[in-house]
Amino acid sequence: MFNVFKYVLFDLLRSKWSIVYTLFYVLSSSALLYFANSSTSAVAGLMNIVLFITPLVSLLLGVIYFYQNRDFAELLLAQPIRRTQYFLGNYLGLITALIANLLVGIGLPALLISNETTAFTELSILILSGVLLTLIFSALALLITLLNENRIKGFGYAIIIWLFFAVIYDGLFLMLLLYFNDYPLETFALVGVILNPMDLCRVLILLQLDLSALMGFTGAVFQQYFGSTFGFVTALTSGLVWVALPLAFLIKKGNTKDF
Repeated sequence: MFNVFKYVLFDLLRSKWSIVYTLFYVLSSSALLYFANSSTSAVAGLMNIVLFITPLVSLLLGVIYFYQNRDFAELLLAQPIRRTQYFLGNYLGLITALIANLLVGIGLPALLISNETTAFTELSILILSGVLLTLIFSALALLITLLNENRIKGFGYAIIIWLFFAVIYDGLFLMLLLYFNDYPLETFALVGVILNPMDLCRVLILLQLDLSALMGFTGAVFQQYFGSTFGFVTALTSGLVWVALPLAFLIKKGNTKDF
């Protein structure tokens, strides 16, 4: 597994897409941290970039890479190597490369430009959210390539998954909140946020920035629950469950798939 991990990691770090991804975050974070009036404004701007770009890149780069290495996978799996080791090695290599890109792209400008003590706490939550999204959507990317032999279908499913969590889910969630606004919705709102990792990370970042008041009554509910230590641990645990479920299904399916 470690040999597979090293191969995937160094192969991805040399990729031009990996370099472009890092430079994009370096330029975006540098511009926002330099021109924003405060660290809160800069992190709020970076939040939208991280929440939308990180899942998209994790899905597309994962799908592209694993489809390109399909023949290499068949060659390795013909050797005396456990399939679990192969898939976990690929997954760990992918997420390590993407997390390194994220840390360099956001962390380096923050260290060089930002001089506010509070900014480091806010940026830490932002980076933690980016790491969590990378873990989740990288696992989904590997699962997509395993379940679909057709590359066009694989890319299509990746785009659909991203659109669902980024756009469609929020629209459906808002419609349900408006339709049932005469009923107590505190529990429903909390569950609805937990079921979407992008919304979960957004709420955690907004609470750290003390911007939950912008979400009205729902923000007060989130502040009461997720603002506590127990709420933060629950949110983090929910994110880890989002990572564990596709990985468990991936290993189960990978051990029985006929390549």
